[in-house]
Amino acid sequence: MGNEWFLTTEERGNPATSIDRDGSWVEGNLVRPLVHGAPYFRRLYDELCQLRSGDRVYFTDWRGDSDEALYPDGPSLGTVLCDLARSGVEVRGLLWRSHSDHLSFNAQENQRLGTELNEAGAEVLLDQRVRRLASHHQKLFVIRHRGSAERDIAFVGGIDLSHQRRDDAEHHGDPQQAPMDPRYGDRAPWHDVALELRGPVVGDLLRTFIERWDDPHPLDRRTPYRVLIQRLARMPRHTSELPETFPDPPEAGRSAVQVLRTYAHKHPGFPFAPRGEYSVARAYRKAFSRARSLIYVEDQYLWSSVVAEGLCEALERSPELRLIVVVPRYPDADGRISGPPARYGQLQAIRALQATAPDRVGIYDLENAAGVPIYVHAKVCIVDDEWFTCGSDNFNRRSWTNDSELTCAVLDPEVARSLRTELWSEHLGTDPSLDPVEGFDQWARAASALDAWHAAGRIGPRPPGQIRAHNPQPVNRLQTLWVRPLYKHVYDPDGRPRPMRRHNTF
Repeated sequence: MGNEWFLTTEERGNPATSIDRDGSWVEGNLVRPLVHGAPYFRRLYDELCQLRSGDRVYFTDWRGDSDEALYPDGPSLGTVLCDLARSGVEVRGLLWRSHSDHLSFNAQENQRLGTELNEAGAEVLLDQRVRRLASHHQKLFVIRHRGSAERDIAFVGGIDLSHQRRDDAEHHGDPQQAPMDPRYGDRAPWHDVALELRGPVVGDLLRTFIERWDDPHPLDRRTPYRVLIQRLARMPRHTSELPETFPDPPEAGRSAVQVLRTYAHKHPGFPFAPRGEYSVARAYRKAFSRARSLIYVEDQYLWSSVVAEGLCEALERSPELRLIVVVPRYPDADGRISGPPARYGQLQAIRALQATAPDRVGIYDLENAAGVPIYVHAKVCIVDDEWFTCGSDNFNRRSWTNDSELTCAVLDPEVARSLRTELWSEHLGTDPSLDPVEGFDQWARAASALDAWHAAGRIGPRPPGQIRAHNPQPVNRLQTLWVRPLYKHVYDPDGRPRPMRRHNTF
């Protein structure tokens, strides 16, 4: 059955990687979805507290904030990791070097976390070995125990080690905030998902980290400005040698898991993906080709006709197929310049989907009990309650071709159905119908009721649930003249080689 859903080694299309050495996916894993940042940070803290001298921690991230509290009134991320490094735990990390905070990015925060940890004896480095205008977007945490491989654990998903992510099902927001569109309030409600994994797949996830770590190219470009910044931050230009790795963990459950990545085509190439790797996009295309009853997506973007194409083909091929997509109501930065390019890409995708199957596509956003929009940062896709993904990739061309991404595809109907039940129960505010047709209609009724309550002036009891119909602000013709090139080259660039772009393949 794995061959029907998962990519084969040949289908991954990257013979240089080491993660397919024993097959392109692994059986015998225990997979536990962690819905919301608060449970994730608490689980991470609990596992870190069990480490002793000689154990090892490896992580990658897009943004890390040293002072992010791991639970209310609890210690910060930086404090916990520094204490581990001082106690003899090997701590290694790769943070995206990022662009300046003045451009609404994370350079200063990532540098601060790296410097603090390095002074405590860890080795946490700023990594800019990507295409221009690309980012390292992978979010991975691997914990290994010397002499006790059965206790090893990994976390993969959409949750950064940063401000704003520590929210829960009540959606009152993380007290520690990062800049957001003001319509999300002073404590932006935040919806996110990660996976806790045990079993042999932890070895494949660690090999993904090792491949990046062992890349011999300099961590940053050698310009006078970057050399000065690296020296001031006391950041080396190359990684050190990793010690010999521990054996892979033994089987821990019954889930089959495949590790998927995106690496762009660049010069010089990644040694472990010299022509790039597009297994994230290829895996979605393969899963969509098998979809028969329901595709459920939670995503931060849903951008571009390239991404919508595979969904449209699935809807055309399977007349019983329903598609439900949950996205944020507004972009995180929806200013006069920043907003239109983001909405342009989403409108492209929505128009294509609704033109293909208007009665079988539902696109929604969420709000909390106070009516404040919930920012959807989750990256989840469930197909027919059999195969599902959770990781760092978004449904946009950037994630599928340009940025480095890391996602786990899981084949386990019981876990897939349980995850959908948990998500739908929260969003609907009632027991969900898991039948694809009845459930699709239940979502439409819930959104219609809440929309009508708002339209009537919020008179009477608030209907249950969080669901609103998603109606992004249009981009007018005049805006399109400058929005289209900005969207194409900056917001959602294409990291594929030219032949792939011409033929629209991955």
